[in-house]
Amino acid sequence: MHLRLSDQELATLVEMVSLAANVSSWNQKEEARDQVAAFESLESKILEKAGHSGFGDWIEFDEETQRFRVKQEVEEKLFYHECYDEFRNESFWDELAVRLSDRDLARAIGFEAWERLTEEQRRARTGAWEKRYWEEFSKRGVERLAVISPPSEG
Repeated sequence: MHLRLSDQELATLVEMVSLAANVSSWNQKEEARDQVAAFESLESKILEKAGHSGFGDWIEFDEETQRFRVKQEVEEKLFYHECYDEFRNESFWDELAVRLSDRDLARAIGFEAWERLTEEQRRARTGAWEKRYWEEFSKRGVERLAVISPPSEG
């Protein structure tokens, strides 16, 4: 298969495969190892070709990983880096609000009853808690978030 891409399309492709490889690298499950490696291998292949097609100032070879990558100083200025950071940030706050809401629901109805609920049933019952947490985190971040250790742990 042959693709003819404009310089702008190639730049977008470089960003897309780099974003996909970065996101996939967070998957630490043993069964995902081969697929993560496939993403990284395709990224390296596309970056190598891009480096020979006018994007040499964007691309470098990483001796440690034995793969091509976007240079860090270039990456920090690209749209995909912004997308990646935003994804990680939003995922953090979303997951924190969901987990704290689940904890509150389990405390309210008991862990055994909570375990019997489907994910959809849990989300239907935790909406008010999630909203409260989102409002708190939007205003104050983790400023008022605290971990309280049991007395036995000092």
